[in-house]
Amino acid sequence: MYSALNRTDLALESAQSVQNSYGLPKGILLDENETDCFKTSDVRVLTREASDIIGKPVGRYLTLEMNARPDFMPENFEECVKELSEKISSFLGGARSVLVAGLGNTSITPDSLGPKVFSKILATRHIRINAPELLADGMGEVSAIAPGVMGQTGIEASEIIKAVCESVKPELVVAVDALACSDIRHIGRTLQLTDSGISPGSGVMNKRKELSENSLGVKCLAIGLPTVADAKYESETMTLTPRSVDKMIETASLMISTALNRSLHPGLTAEEIAALCQ
Repeated sequence: MYSALNRTDLALESAQSVQNSYGLPKGILLDENETDCFKTSDVRVLTREASDIIGKPVGRYLTLEMNARPDFMPENFEECVKELSEKISSFLGGARSVLVAGLGNTSITPDSLGPKVFSKILATRHIRINAPELLADGMGEVSAIAPGVMGQTGIEASEIIKAVCESVKPELVVAVDALACSDIRHIGRTLQLTDSGISPGSGVMNKRKELSENSLGVKCLAIGLPTVADAKYESETMTLTPRSVDKMIETASLMISTALNRSLHPGLTAEEIAALCQ
């Protein structure tokens, strides 16, 4: 018999773990609603004391739970993309220059979400520099990077991204990464958006240097999807992931990248973005 462990990147799970019959501790707010696409949970950690209790930095954590795990293309894919794009736009704060960072390791399927999203991002910064006459109205200034992992490069992803920020000077960094959860029902079906940044690997006890406004000097939006969960079988700790994780990553990365592209380039149609990303 196995039992789930409490290691998690999801603020929703952390909030639920400290909730009792009297509600949530002071300084933690939770608002929930549901649409045809997602069950939305908006967790806000307001104080340092609440942060210490929940184990998450002060900030907003928006969780979008899909009705089913996206191993295959969901029938309401277009509606999910539209709603996700609207949620992402609410975090952008009008930023015009954005750096998208796809975190993770392409050689490990459950950790390949970030690089997969990166590969589908419509980057346009070079157009502004080299051919500004080709810029269309409503096309954002977007650059993108997949920094790899320290085991591949010998360099912290945060160090690479900070160096790029110092050169490119974006107004916002969007970091996309695979997450860990404690409830296996969240694997592959729960998206988290947060303005508090991210500590890559923290959910599986391989915490790297954080990506946040404090460390980068730039506001940071983190987008993640749980792809693994820790569990204990007898005396052994295991990391669980679905057998169909490759299909799950492919569909989820398409959903996230499509929604991101529409948020970052609001003046382009879905057809124009699709054509330019080919």
